[in-house]
Amino acid sequence: MIKVFDIEGFPNPARVRIALAEKGALDQVEFVPVDVMAGEHRTDAFKARNPDATVPYIELEDGSCISQCTAITEYIDGTFEGPNLIGKTPRERARIHMMNLRAEAGLVDAVGAYFHHATPGLGPDLETYQNAEWGEKEKEVALKTMRYLDSVLATDPYLAGDEFSMADITAFAGLAFADFANIETPANLTNLKAWRKKMAARPSFTN
Repeated sequence: MIKVFDIEGFPNPARVRIALAEKGALDQVEFVPVDVMAGEHRTDAFKARNPDATVPYIELEDGSCISQCTAITEYIDGTFEGPNLIGKTPRERARIHMMNLRAEAGLVDAVGAYFHHATPGLGPDLETYQNAEWGEKEKEVALKTMRYLDSVLATDPYLAGDEFSMADITAFAGLAFADFANIETPANLTNLKAWRKKMAARPSFTN
């Protein structure tokens, strides 16, 4: 059985859990909690398995490990039955990956930089270096990305076209992280707000 090393409530672990839920595979993996607040992800033992020192990562039955949410989602998509999340044709896959990267860099990562640099973040024991100016600049990136995604959703039902994909998962997780970091979605982004409400109604987002 695949092992998923993560912590509940964090944005990137949420992305993997949603992907598994979309595939109906939550009960086909073993979740292993990581004590991030105690710095477990920075120990030598952890980094020997995942040099990124991040959650989530997965351990396969042969003992090999895969980290990075996009890579994990690709593995999940190809391993379990259920709706396709990464695209079927070269065109679909390229567009989904493009939008996923934009949502990841512009929302998840940008909000993360703001949270870890311009707020107390996870506390002084874990936030050993902070650059508040950089954090504030990344907050601007997050807001710019929200406006861009709103423009995409003015013509498309989902971020990468007509079908739900991992790009939608990533953007939803990024917006949830923005809520947590007190970065409010501008009220005039009505397309983004409507899309988010539609996403929240999917069973996979409530697991």
